[in-house]
Amino acid sequence: MNTLSYKTQSAKKHEVKREWHLVDAEGQILGRLCSQIAHILRGKHKPSYTPHVDTGDYVIVINADKVKLTGKKMTDKQYVRYSGYPGGQRFETPQSLLAKHPERLVEKAVKGMLPKNRLGRQMYKKLFVYIDDQHKHQAQKPQELKLK
Repeated sequence: MNTLSYKTQSAKKHEVKREWHLVDAEGQILGRLCSQIAHILRGKHKPSYTPHVDTGDYVIVINADKVKLTGKKMTDKQYVRYSGYPGGQRFETPQSLLAKHPERLVEKAVKGMLPKNRLGRQMYKKLFVYIDDQHKHQAQKPQELKLK
């Protein structure tokens, strides 16, 4: 019996080659944009993707304050947080969040799409969000990424 044995390659942490991507969020819809960013942060766009290893790339998001939400989400959607104390539940709409901290709108959406464990927290650290079109990562030579 002549059987060919092909081994599935599993990525190792020290073998991962990371790239830098630049994403312009101007005029993009928040959920669609963030799902594609999370896809890149996880490394699912690479053939060497391994679920238990962080194979993702770095992502720089510019113009985060110009992102759009569809329908009435800007006023009706609510972000909830709880301090743990009685009466400590706080609600915030995307409209008020966009007025105070526009970059957090993208950060919250991407963080919710990543795994909820150590690996997810490690992936989240590779996301850099800026309000305007200026960023401090020119030295890394990020490649412009056109998202659909």
